[in-house]
Amino acid sequence: MPPETTRRPGLRPTTRPTTLRDVAEAAGVSIKTVSNVVNDHPHVRPEMRERVKVVIERLDYRPNGIGRQLRQGRTGLVALALPNVTSPYYGELTSALVTAARARGITLLVEQTDGDLEREREVANGFPVRLVDGLVFVPLTMPGGELAQRRDSTPAVLIGEHGQGSGYDRVTIDSVALGDLGVQHLLETGRRRIAFLGDKSSEELRPPVAAQRIEGYRNALQRAGLEFDPGLLWPLPEWELRHGYDGARALLAARPDVDAIFAANDLVAVGALHALRELGRRVPEDVAVVGVDDVEQARYSAPTLTSIALDRSEMADLALGMLADRLAGHQGPERLLTVGGRLVVRESSGG
Repeated sequence: MPPETTRRPGLRPTTRPTTLRDVAEAAGVSIKTVSNVVNDHPHVRPEMRERVKVVIERLDYRPNGIGRQLRQGRTGLVALALPNVTSPYYGELTSALVTAARARGITLLVEQTDGDLEREREVANGFPVRLVDGLVFVPLTMPGGELAQRRDSTPAVLIGEHGQGSGYDRVTIDSVALGDLGVQHLLETGRRRIAFLGDKSSEELRPPVAAQRIEGYRNALQRAGLEFDPGLLWPLPEWELRHGYDGARALLAARPDVDAIFAANDLVAVGALHALRELGRRVPEDVAVVGVDDVEQARYSAPTLTSIALDRSEMADLALGMLADRLAGHQGPERLLTVGGRLVVRESSGG
């Protein structure tokens, strides 16, 4: 016969959390009285309030905050949907958003989409991010026109270069200016055969962020009076370390005259640095390298990586500020706030 569980006032089985009923029984009062104390109702005698609070403290009772917030029409939860949290850029952006949300008394629920179109559609239509007040969304593949038709009415703010034409508030990055800034710096160091590492195999497949950075790349070349060479736009399957490594090796095999690489992001740039080291190309003497994002890894690569820093804290604050406006009832047209970049010169370009 299994042992009998003895229940005494003030004690509870440790297999479940304390309930209002547990507190009421231990304090010798009604559940309604405990509820009134928890919700700070004024019509409770001071001695009764103190008696219940002592029992609450002793039993470590935790009110069901979500239930209370739901009754008030708010959960205090905001969903963050982004491609992944393993890449340095998205990981640091997530950290900035968590910090900014905490300062506003908001809890973030993170959903990873892997940049998959169907998963982005699920997020846009409310799955699996129900019971949230709002959505911060970093789409990669879902077209802006399709986003504009989302069925879910939860207020949303987008971050990034994607989502144009969606009708939603957006915090975007001026990637045209970033491309211009990176290539201009390389030109100022005397480079003339500058490759862009991170294009796609065709213009139809080129995402907005790549298209904008290439536009800035071409603008800088044009100002310098240099002819644009489409052969220096080198395609990559993804902007990851291994693709930067493989792409740089293939690029230098096809175009040994390249004297600089403007990488689509820092991961691509670090992969390229490794390839150049294996190929015996000195950095920056033979080939200079510039990346984008200024993730922590850029400061510890060998050589250290020149990169264009993006203020992720500013992006997070702007996005949550616009979302808070919508939750407060703002009904105006879509807003677009743009964040620029700052060049951080290190060893890979001669800094």
